[in-house]
Amino acid sequence: MAAAASVRVIGSSLGRNLKEIRLHLCQRSPGSQGVRDFIEQHYVTLKKTNPDFPILIRECSDVQPKLWARYAFGREKSVPLNNLNVDQVAKALENVVNNKA
Repeated sequence: MAAAASVRVIGSSLGRNLKEIRLHLCQRSPGSQGVRDFIEQHYVTLKKTNPDFPILIRECSDVQPKLWARYAFGREKSVPLNNLNVDQVAKALENVVNNKA
């Protein structure tokens, strides 16, 4: 499973480059399914390896799923996650952790 591998690669390196991660998603829309799957399958692992790092989950009806990454000095990047599967969501997270997004 590629998502599990990405989560292992990220490991405890979240705080190295990032200050905060926010995941925006809809509770019901098909476009948010991959984000919901990612949270269900990998949030606990990420949080256990990064207990002090803020990983915020924001649910709102009919919102387009998006990953927001906040870096030092208030710099932010957003990555659309609409219609991505769980592996693609994990890869997007890996990219923002490595500052490639």
